[in-house]
Amino acid sequence: MIEPGSIVTLDVEKPAAGGRMLARHHGQVILVWGAIPGERVAARVERTAKGLAYAETVEVVSPSPDRRPLAGDWRCGGNVYAHVAYPRQLHLKGQIIQDAFGRIGRVPLPSVPEVVGSPEAGYRMRARLHAQHGRLGFYREGTHELCAAGPTAQFLSETGAWIAAAEETLRRRRLTGLADLELAENIAGDQRACHLELLAGADAAPFAELADGLVGLSAQSADRPAVERLAGTPVVTDHLNVGGEGQALLRLHRDVRAFFQGNRFLLERFVRHVLTLVPPGPVVDLYAGVGLFGLSLAAAGAGAVTLVEGDPVSAADLEENAEPFGDRVSVERTSVETYLAGLHNESRPALTFIVDPPRTGMTKLALAGILRAKPPRIVYVSCDVATLARDTRTLLDAGYGLGHLTGIDLFPNTAHVESVALFTR
Repeated sequence: MIEPGSIVTLDVEKPAAGGRMLARHHGQVILVWGAIPGERVAARVERTAKGLAYAETVEVVSPSPDRRPLAGDWRCGGNVYAHVAYPRQLHLKGQIIQDAFGRIGRVPLPSVPEVVGSPEAGYRMRARLHAQHGRLGFYREGTHELCAAGPTAQFLSETGAWIAAAEETLRRRRLTGLADLELAENIAGDQRACHLELLAGADAAPFAELADGLVGLSAQSADRPAVERLAGTPVVTDHLNVGGEGQALLRLHRDVRAFFQGNRFLLERFVRHVLTLVPPGPVVDLYAGVGLFGLSLAAAGAGAVTLVEGDPVSAADLEENAEPFGDRVSVERTSVETYLAGLHNESRPALTFIVDPPRTGMTKLALAGILRAKPPRIVYVSCDVATLARDTRTLLDAGYGLGHLTGIDLFPNTAHVESVALFTR
């Protein structure tokens, strides 16, 4: 039995979900940080659980040709693959998709799926930062230790400057009570909004000074249901070219608290890719958010698009974003499960369902509702390959075929990979 604190020599085999790599020591599986498949490393065992051991690389004995110098802390949030050359990162993420489909979905993929790459620096439009003692940053993986976000290079330089100025204000004014903040930007980076999450009993008013450099700032204390607007309007706006050649533009605005895809460089390409999988005909966009996919279809000329969103913040933005399209689109402010439960009364079912569920995947009720509706085509956008593989098994067992699968690297230098899968009956 390997004990925590032991140093073991490992031959690293393959990537595992979450950022670690898989190796074995006398037959026992060890998941190790900071390694690359093909390397031999010395690693310190951190903990053991359920027949597994978790370890961190302390010395690279035989380095991979894909290892590159690393500035900053590789365990800082969003940086766990930063020691790996970027083309190899894309291949590793394709392997993660392939492994999940084979192991969880029991769907052996004949080859590693393509993963579309992104510029590595300045890509991030949305982030959640934690606050500790006047500092703002991410957590180191597996801990609650704060680390500076700047060295990970995920943000634009202007964003980094705002974070540094906010930290200086927190310290100078000795402001306490800030737990976390949500930061949102538009693609151009010329609009930035922030929402503060405060501890119970904290007074929001003194934090208004953080609004310098923002289009809007809001706050909410843990013991108060109301959101306070401290300055401006905490909403950012984008104009997306969704049809190519400047032919179709979509205006989307979103509250800082609304969910939105986070990569400014891949957003339009991502949308266009999804749109190529949707043929003419009625469409239902489930988990529609502020309307990224469904309204992009409408902007490109599609009619009869129904968008379903249950989150009150995103749904309010969705309704406003949908107004220019009149009766070509319909917004349903309800849960996906409730909407699907009423579909048995539909006289004209949609030809295509777009689903973009949260990381937990579709609920059993939602998946059962889709199977009752029997759409000829499902375009599944997933931010978690494990739940996608699980739901793929259910769809295949219900008579669908997997016709297309692509990875989108919305978060370079992380182990996260977005996937787009097409299912047809």
